Amino acid sequence: MPAVICGSLAFDTIMTFEGRFAEQILPDQLHILNVSFLVPALRREFGGCAGNIAYGLRQLGGTPLPMATVGSDGAEYVARLNTLGISTEFVREVSDSYTAQAMIMTDRDNNQITAFHPGAMGQAHMTKIAARADINIGIISPDGRDAMLQHAEQFKAAGIPFVFDPGQGLPMFDGKELAHFVKLASWVTVNDYEAKLLCDRTGQSCAEISRQVQGLVVTLGAQGCEVWVDGEKTLVEPVAAKEVVDPTGCGDAFRGALLFGLEQGWSLARCAELGNRVGAHKIAFRGGQNYTLNSDQIGV
Repeated sequence: MPAVICGSLAFDTIMTFEGRFAEQILPDQLHILNVSFLVPALRREFGGCAGNIAYGLRQLGGTPLPMATVGSDGAEYVARLNTLGISTEFVREVSDSYTAQAMIMTDRDNNQITAFHPGAMGQAHMTKIAARADINIGIISPDGRDAMLQHAEQFKAAGIPFVFDPGQGLPMFDGKELAHFVKLASWVTVNDYEAKLLCDRTGQSCAEISRQVQGLVVTLGAQGCEVWVDGEKTLVEPVAAKEVVDPTGCGDAFRGALLFGLEQGWSLARCAELGNRVGAHKIAFRGGQNYTLNSDQIGV
């Protein structure tokens, strides 16, 4: 059944810095920070959380329905989604804006610095979620602030269970707002840094948050992930990547797998196991939407 994927469609400009950020940034001089990084490699990719998650879910055989906005330059992206067999019925064009743009710089340790221009994403709240018989799950990934707030309420009103995945949009919300998202959601997924920020702002531990939802997933990169259900933590072991090329979009690949598993009625731990396998496979490819999957690779 289709899964509504709320989030961004963006063009990613991805740059590779051959050194380490930590060697170029002096912690005691951050108040006068003025640095420049030489990036010999640069490329432009299709990206954005909604696009990347939809791509991953489609690779697994799911039916994604991205709910997102593009600007006057977005025709190429819409055409690509259609070519991939991904419905664009919930993709809206905002003619007086650019499509969202992400400038991502990665160092040799796979640390990333990202600058993001939201563009048309700021109008994402104009598209509404309504109950529909063939839709049984959704996800709220980083998007316009108003869209994230309103879509959470609309999912709840429509009786559609959803994953709250605030990602890099988490800092836009205060503790009261984040606690309300958790109250509305069925599942929450964050990385380890976002988990600390979520707990700090809400004043709740991971165990406490997990008791309010069906489950909380905390991804740990190469260390696997934690699955919290009813206050109890399970560590889902990592999957070793055969080759580490580009971490861009790995989290989104994981979330595509998470949605696929939840649609099948799997346990959250089994969903996370699939997410780890897909993420470890994706990291061997540049960009968020250039990998392919088959049943042997993912074990489904």
